[in-house]
Amino acid sequence: MTEQAPQGVDPHIPNAARMYDFFLGGKDNFQADRELAEMVLSVMPEVRDGTRENRALIGRVVKYLCDQGITQFLDLGSGLPAQENVHEVAHRHAPEARVVYVDNDPVVATHGRALLADPNRVAMVLGDARRPEEILAAPEVRGLLDFDRPVAVLMMFILHFVPDEDDPHGFLATYRDALAPGSYLAISHVGNDVATERASTISDFYRKANMPFTPRPGKEIATFFGDFELIPPGLATGLGTEVTWPFRDPGNPVFVDEEMARMGYAGIGRKP
Repeated sequence: MTEQAPQGVDPHIPNAARMYDFFLGGKDNFQADRELAEMVLSVMPEVRDGTRENRALIGRVVKYLCDQGITQFLDLGSGLPAQENVHEVAHRHAPEARVVYVDNDPVVATHGRALLADPNRVAMVLGDARRPEEILAAPEVRGLLDFDRPVAVLMMFILHFVPDEDDPHGFLATYRDALAPGSYLAISHVGNDVATERASTISDFYRKANMPFTPRPGKEIATFFGDFELIPPGLATGLGTEVTWPFRDPGNPVFVDEEMARMGYAGIGRKP
């Protein structure tokens, strides 16, 4: 059966966002996405549990930011809507919160707009996070977010899909510069300090997809925060043992194995 795709979308090219949806158990993916995702799982079967852990991590990060008084969120590279979306978590803790999602995939934008029924508090922008000037000037962004007040920028599980030639340090600096003091930047990123052979194999697989896979060492990931002050425990790794926040909810079990746990970095920085 021929798979139907929105205009401008080639269902034969694997897509990182739709693969992520597959790892989460979603249905918004094509055969090419599933086939490449299964190749990744053949090398690192823990990816499925790790992806679910990342969703839970996003929820804990959003709750933490709401507890700090943040009511404005810019979610870059948001991916397909899933359970416990940023606006759902935010509105539980701060009903007045405003959230703008940004993704460069038309499938993501179409699904996002279909599910977002509150234009006064939530918006979906079809745009490329690597072009910060365009994103920051988008009518949906300017209409919902006030950059004279603190904003939380989320880049969760996305920067390792940005190769060095796209200058992630440069465009992140533009976002940081646009934020008011007291704003936050939250990042989760796959590292390559451990399991280097498996990480390299998965990078080779993703060459067939719409985005390359570029894991980085922790020391480099830390530089994405610029002069923002990292919230304790800083850029942390290991979804397990010694670190409780932001990686673990003590009431919930951790599913990924120790090696994969040490591949996952996350941190939150605050603009002084």
